[in-house]
Amino acid sequence: MKKSRLAFLIGTVGGVGYLRPAPGTWGSLAALPMAYALHQLGGFLLLALATVLCIVVGVWAAEAMTRNRENMDPSEFVLDEVAGQFTALWAVSYPAWAHDIEITALWPGWIAAFVLFRLFDILKPGPVGWADRQKGATGVMMDDIIAGILAAICVAALAFLSHGLLGM
Repeated sequence: MKKSRLAFLIGTVGGVGYLRPAPGTWGSLAALPMAYALHQLGGFLLLALATVLCIVVGVWAAEAMTRNRENMDPSEFVLDEVAGQFTALWAVSYPAWAHDIEITALWPGWIAAFVLFRLFDILKPGPVGWADRQKGATGVMMDDIIAGILAAICVAALAFLSHGLLGM
């Protein structure tokens, strides 16, 4: 298989990026069962390793997919959404792993991580917008990683409010 075909296969997450409308949302949705499987197989550490691998491979795939093209961030490239969604789910995976809690019991965190990541990715506030304006494959990946970090922080804050401060 040629490098560019492999890059398209990986970058579109097996073709998920071609789903319409809202390919980014489809990419984020595709990340959910992948994150669940990774957590079940190896806990938070495997999800974290997979996130880092998505980022590294994503930079390569984005570079290959955009070479000699005007559009430096094609909508069909959704591996960045997968990496960002994985990052957002760290706030669910880590506590489940660290406290030996079944990850499905933290289902409100899954919903919050998905919704918040999509909001940050679409609205591009502050550092997300800055990263989105950066040129090249690293910029393509980094806006989603930063959106994932912001979503994870918000999920952790919501969990603190719900379980810590309110004692629910």
